[in-house]
Amino acid sequence: MKLKDDRKVELIYQAALKLVARKGLAGITMGDISREAGIATGTLYVYFTGKDELINALFACSRANSVQVAFRGYDPSQPFKPGFRTVWMNILRYKLQHFEEVVFVEQCFHSPYITTETREKARELAAPFFDLIERGQQEQLVKQADTGLLLTFIMGALNELVKQTHYSNETLSKRKIDLTFDLCWDALKA
Repeated sequence: MKLKDDRKVELIYQAALKLVARKGLAGITMGDISREAGIATGTLYVYFTGKDELINALFACSRANSVQVAFRGYDPSQPFKPGFRTVWMNILRYKLQHFEEVVFVEQCFHSPYITTETREKARELAAPFFDLIERGQQEQLVKQADTGLLLTFIMGALNELVKQTHYSNETLSKRKIDLTFDLCWDALKA
């Protein structure tokens, strides 16, 4: 049995992300991915049994990466709003730097490719975000609304800002970032 090489997995993931951003999730094949990655299609099948397995693995990896980055520098002992801003800014930076991943994850949420097991794993990975919002609610700083709805609002606003910035080829100014955060905070605060 051939040993799997983590660098090849990363090449495969990067190829899939590029292709999904260009052609959409449904529009790519294993052959497309292997060509983009610069590996033989047979080699691709050593790593993944098919497109469904590859998409689920990449989705889980993408979600894990984004959660890990989101909470860098977050200190739960600091006041809520500055801590929330730290997480919010980390998410924004990550999404700006990993735009193809943003497109991929968004398409996966609306895709039949993602299994129930993978969706459950994604929900488990989102637990720190739920905990953060619930902390704000406990401190009576955030609206007493469904936590999932509040997170949907936050992520939706961030995703749209990132897409607008990417497709307009404009640099996101500090002023626009601050204004967007203030709008988000005003919508969430109790």
